[in-house]
Amino acid sequence: MKTQAMRLEQFNEPLVLRELDIPVLEEGQVLVRIDAAGVCGSDVHMWKGEDARTRLPMILGHEGVGTIEEMKGAKTDINGKSLKPGDRIVIHRGLSCGTCYFCTTRNKPWLCRQRKVFGINISASQPPFLNGCYAQHMILVAGTHVIKVAKEVDPAALVAASCSGSMAAHAFSLNPPEYGDTVLIQGPGPIGLYAVAFAKAVGVTNIIVIGGSENRLELCRQFGATMLLNRRLTTIEERREQVFGVTDGRGADMIIEAVGDCSAVHEGLDLARVEGTYLSVGFSQPAGVCEVDFYRQVVNRNLKIQGVWVSGAQHTARALELTLNNLELFQKIVTHRFKLEEASEAIHAMAGRDGLKVVLEP
Repeated sequence: MKTQAMRLEQFNEPLVLRELDIPVLEEGQVLVRIDAAGVCGSDVHMWKGEDARTRLPMILGHEGVGTIEEMKGAKTDINGKSLKPGDRIVIHRGLSCGTCYFCTTRNKPWLCRQRKVFGINISASQPPFLNGCYAQHMILVAGTHVIKVAKEVDPAALVAASCSGSMAAHAFSLNPPEYGDTVLIQGPGPIGLYAVAFAKAVGVTNIIVIGGSENRLELCRQFGATMLLNRRLTTIEERREQVFGVTDGRGADMIIEAVGDCSAVHEGLDLARVEGTYLSVGFSQPAGVCEVDFYRQVVNRNLKIQGVWVSGAQHTARALELTLNNLELFQKIVTHRFKLEEASEAIHAMAGRDGLKVVLEP
């Protein structure tokens, strides 16, 4: 049996359409027909050769929703639901070793140093070869976490839950805001939109978003943001005045950095209240050294700075639940849909920031 996949074979070059054999499944493996594959900003970095984890040749794509075609052995989803051919599933992208200190003693498998990720650090030359979502078919190895969903739901609206949504859910689990708090979000991309939705769901009073795209900021308003600050139309001083004005001079209780830019960090630390929390989610790639005045910005104000590295299956489940409960809103984040053979164009749409959520539909 044959399938097709778009492979990254040379950095900064168009992806190559390849016809590939589907190998015989081994025990515990699942053959999935991909219904929708998200094109993430991380994919752009990998295409450019900026991610040291990339192993050429590579089938990109770590955000996937698909339909089970074949299984070797019994399998359930993370909620204990039995799975069978014909079921639609959302794929959790990470594969942890299950035996190391972080997987066992700390029970935080997303910190596993041996963690593998579909479409990010598993080469297409490594069995079972169909290791990414930019393909008609993908093989899930034993131990892959999945969540069963209804077939009636548009799969394109769900792909971001497994990455951006899962990351935002992880951030909120580390520092849950309280009813009436002020949450400030730097970056109106997919992570920022999920952060707005999570903040609204817990009853945050002020949800402030800073960004440079009027279209994305407007979407944040529809998701529940109460204050939008366009960084291209305002100064740092004006934004500070607005933030402190709605917080009685205290600053934001919690700030989520979702842009991966050092200038955002420098500004954001100054917008937090005394004993507030600054959560950094946006640095998925190295971005240089960020200067921090630790006495003035951190120690003197008892500020907590928390890094947020990837996520676990429980975070994907929370993000998916939030998505399904607000499906009409989350369908709006899908701005571009491409065929599988148009994957290079999809990468360029994401690189040029034309798309908010770009999706391949094999």
